Amino acid sequence: MANIYQQMESEELDATIEELEREAADLKAQNLALDMARGKPSPEQTALARPMLDVLNSSTPLVDGNAIVDNYGTPEGLPSARRLAAEILGVDAENVVVNGSSSLNLMHDLVTHGFTNGVAGNKPFYQQGEVKWLCPAPGYDRHFSVTAHLGIKNVPIPMLEDGPDMDMVQRLVEGDPSVKGIWCVPKYANPTGITYSDEVVRRFAQLQPAAPDFRIYWDNAYCVHAFGEKDDNLLNIFDALKEAGNTDLVYEFGSTAKVTFPSSGIAFVAASKADITEIRKAFAVERVSSEKFSQLAHVLFLKDLDGVKAHMRKHAAIVGPRFALVEQKLTDGLGQTGVATWTHPHGGYFVSFDGPKGSARKTVALMAELGVKLTPAGATWPYGDDPNDSNIRIAPTYPSLEDLGKALDVFVVAVKLVSARLARESRA
Repeated sequence: MANIYQQMESEELDATIEELEREAADLKAQNLALDMARGKPSPEQTALARPMLDVLNSSTPLVDGNAIVDNYGTPEGLPSARRLAAEILGVDAENVVVNGSSSLNLMHDLVTHGFTNGVAGNKPFYQQGEVKWLCPAPGYDRHFSVTAHLGIKNVPIPMLEDGPDMDMVQRLVEGDPSVKGIWCVPKYANPTGITYSDEVVRRFAQLQPAAPDFRIYWDNAYCVHAFGEKDDNLLNIFDALKEAGNTDLVYEFGSTAKVTFPSSGIAFVAASKADITEIRKAFAVERVSSEKFSQLAHVLFLKDLDGVKAHMRKHAAIVGPRFALVEQKLTDGLGQTGVATWTHPHGGYFVSFDGPKGSARKTVALMAELGVKLTPAGATWPYGDDPNDSNIRIAPTYPSLEDLGKALDVFVVAVKLVSARLARESRA
């Protein structure tokens, strides 16, 4: 269906463009410098974790069960930290490794391990010719960068309303032994905010890969990040594997990067008994010990899953109004224009926005001219190649509510102006 600009007579369209250009010029004159480029917690959010800085002092017992905190050892993570991570993911603590502050680092390390040493006794990826990785898109740009950096071929998979296109996933995974992995953000996905349906999770668990070294990289980054009254339910992938009689198929990742402090949280990975044994051996080559002071502080501060949930309710009180403002501004400014659609997540850090075909790069560039920084257009697709040049990731958490309102006002004008110009160009 044609949008309002495509329906206008040429004279009315030209007048509308002139008016929008005047609005854009007025906004540019304000010399704004606003940032909605990445999904970062706001200062109010990180302030919630400041009391954690006080839980360790010179009199704190530096032991954790049989583990010594103030010396080498325990590369798999403190027992209490592994129990906390296991509670968050809903798995057995014996199948968890806690190390570092970045789950992306753990993912990078495991892809690299497969590339240089192989997975489950198979040849290293680099000895197998062309290797492919499935990339649900729109998706997380940093995932795509990890595999692209190693020369692995990223293959886009369309994202549907309940998860990746599983017909395509199954066909490629079960029919092509060069497919070695798939990136997944199964709950409050980056950037769409959708949560995989039970059917999608079960179909993942039932996969029979052509490659014995295929693994699902299940990045459950937002499993505790609800901000609305409703928290989406994600079927536990390991429960689904057990139901399917399958194993050695999933690496699940998580962290407290957006729970406590970005870059200073704790990160963890869970896997089957056989896979976690291999992971521990691989990590032991580069890790003599884990970051045990940080792990101990997190356990003393958050305590358990109930403590995590209570802490995240404080986050929700800060984040929820920002997403409500996005919904309000986009609905009021663009809802009747027919030029755009966007997602309506119940949690996570992003809204996925789609404008007219050919509009994303122009909109992001115009936003930069008007003083607002967005994620680069195309970033949500492998190699930055959005085939429709229409998707933009909106990250509303970092700016203050006042600044976010200003940025969204600019966004609405930019989308309208670009859409109107595209309608005019189509008549040339």
